[in-house]
Amino acid sequence: MTEDLKIAILQKLVSGNEIKTQLRTRKKDFISESILKKNEELLKEYYAKDWELEREFKTKIRLKKLKTHDVLFEDKVWTMFASLGFKILNRNRKLDIPYDKNNPNLTQQIDVLAKDDESLIIVECKSTKEKNKKGDFKKELEAYNSKIEGIRTSLRSIFPDQKLKFRFIFATENYALSDNDLNRLKNINGIHFDEEQIDYYSKMLRQIGIATKYQLLGNLFHDQEIPELDNKIPAIKGKMGGHTYYSFSIEPEKLLKIGYVLHRNKANVNMMPTYQRIIKRSRLKSIHNFIDEEKGYFPNSIIISLDSGRRKELKFEPANTQSKSSIAKIGILHLPKRYRSAFIIDGQHRLYGYSDSMYKSSNSIPVVAFLNLDREEQVKLFMQINENQKAVSKNLRTTLDADLKWTSDSYTDQIQALCARIAIYLGEVRKSALFDKISIGEDSKIVTQATIINALKKSNLIGKVTKSKIEELGSFYNGDLDTTYDRLSKLLTLVFNYIKDSLPELWEAENNIIVMNKGIYAIIRLQSDIIDFLLEQGVLKNTNNPNKVFEESKTYLDPIITFFENIDQETELALRKAYGGNGDIKYWRTLQQQVSEVHTDFVPDGLEEYNKKEAKEFNTKAFEIIRDLETFFKKDFQERLEDKFGKSWFKKGVPPQVAKKANEIAFEKNLKIENEEDEVEVWDCLTIIAYRAIALKNWRDVFEKHYTKPTEQKISGGKDAKTQWMVKLEKLRNENFHQYSVTEDEFSFLNELHDWLIKK
Repeated sequence: MTEDLKIAILQKLVSGNEIKTQLRTRKKDFISESILKKNEELLKEYYAKDWELEREFKTKIRLKKLKTHDVLFEDKVWTMFASLGFKILNRNRKLDIPYDKNNPNLTQQIDVLAKDDESLIIVECKSTKEKNKKGDFKKELEAYNSKIEGIRTSLRSIFPDQKLKFRFIFATENYALSDNDLNRLKNINGIHFDEEQIDYYSKMLRQIGIATKYQLLGNLFHDQEIPELDNKIPAIKGKMGGHTYYSFSIEPEKLLKIGYVLHRNKANVNMMPTYQRIIKRSRLKSIHNFIDEEKGYFPNSIIISLDSGRRKELKFEPANTQSKSSIAKIGILHLPKRYRSAFIIDGQHRLYGYSDSMYKSSNSIPVVAFLNLDREEQVKLFMQINENQKAVSKNLRTTLDADLKWTSDSYTDQIQALCARIAIYLGEVRKSALFDKISIGEDSKIVTQATIINALKKSNLIGKVTKSKIEELGSFYNGDLDTTYDRLSKLLTLVFNYIKDSLPELWEAENNIIVMNKGIYAIIRLQSDIIDFLLEQGVLKNTNNPNKVFEESKTYLDPIITFFENIDQETELALRKAYGGNGDIKYWRTLQQQVSEVHTDFVPDGLEEYNKKEAKEFNTKAFEIIRDLETFFKKDFQERLEDKFGKSWFKKGVPPQVAKKANEIAFEKNLKIENEEDEVEVWDCLTIIAYRAIALKNWRDVFEKHYTKPTEQKISGGKDAKTQWMVKLEKLRNENFHQYSVTEDEFSFLNELHDWLIKK
């Protein structure tokens, strides 16, 4: 490469204060241009191209325009590297690097170039507005395959005498990469970052500052050395739980360089199993203040696992003097000089609290370092430590079960792991319609893992197991976890994608009726019913081919798609108001009913019984609520009238016609009763409509405040309108429940009254 070409390329790079200037521009969502006021024709052209007025000066006008999504994404990636302390970056999108030493005119445009003292990173950025679009980058990646080595050679020429680690990143936004593209990327030693990973590092940067860079470098260069690291420290070597460990004190700055936190996050999905909580900014800040302002310290050890790499043991030089009575040894430990060689199991907040501390190189922190713990053992140790400290959240525990229980001797544990791993797959794989909609680790989303696990366990997809044996194989579970996981994950992805693609607007609508816990539960249970039916009819002989299972299932999924397209407000409200386990069942049975109406031979076990039971159950519960309300009225009305009128409460508080009618009813009832002790009182013979008449007579002073529904306090029509709910209640009370079926709306009305009057 000629010197002139080197200079030309270097002029397209920025460093120092120029990076700060660029950052201000790159962080904005819009671009700006200043134009002379007198240039009216040019201004018209800009306005015609969606430029807007930003600010007006004496002789100029500054216009602005929103950046396109691809520019916004490139700027986001560029900003991340600049904020992480990379010292040299590209000035703009016009950086072209030669890749053919024989022809310098053959160049590759580089979206982002970032360089520090040890590493050089180039990034190709691809963005789309469409969510989870299936990407096809065969052409681009195959082109890079023939160019990447030439690009590296050119960059070495531009930065001679520097041993720089090189990495190519293919960064995408809203794209789902195919397995073929991922293999192409692997073949050129590249790595894929999606927007989740960019957001992860950007978020961590805001939380822990420049120390985030070590997480990034650990990800990019985990097999490469940190030459300048002084890695020799005094240590004690011992055995614990069958594992080798070292106890030592170390400056936080050193541990930060080789440390890595396996956050349970989509950014680390390719490093499963992961287990750590995301660092909390508020907690980190309080620790930092405790260290720097209060001169505080933490005497308890940080727990890590050291990865010795290809060597079985780290180098440990025993001291000349040892205690003969001790099984532990004192000596000098040679820590790994590699990024991502110390996995932080416990104490990430204490460690990163030092990342921006004035004491990060002058203080030392105690460490217990186990040697080469496998990932599952790290998870177990993390769980054990946290049992008696800050509780591991239920959702994180469920996520970790996918790793902890996979190799368990217990079949119940294995099934728990299988179901958890399927839930994780559906929530973390971009090609899944449920991507980013399932709570995984400590990410809170619309659908919980527990919902999917519960649906799978209760379906016939898995079958039945006890701790010690498989009692019944499922339609998919054949005793082999890996096979079941692969087939069932693929099938459910196809099913949910089909529903999403058929109802794209509804699926993505906020708070929609499908993507909610009971909706997802019901679809999984229904799919299991459909498979059982297809196997029983002989349409399917087995479930070995998920694609075939799905193709045969589609005609039975279509009725629920039609149902969701045409769902009315009353039906949707009824499904939403059905809570708990009964709500899951109601939603599932409702979907079964939709399929059964179209395919009359589809009658899953229990559906007919459920329909009969549901009608009867509503009636029974409705009658119980009405009886409770009548008992409440009897006591409450009497107490309020006594408070107002004293001993004359009945005479003064009850309208004459109501009293007369109640006397007649009591007289007729008592004529038929032989035992005087069993005779009824007049007050026992009031109807609901009679209570309404009493309330109307004494409305303002006695009943208005307590018998106006909270939602009807401002309605017009006075006391008559505000007591219409009692008229509706009386009508329901007089129905013959042996012939009448209480509707969902009526049952909800009764529940509302019960909650308002009796539970308040």
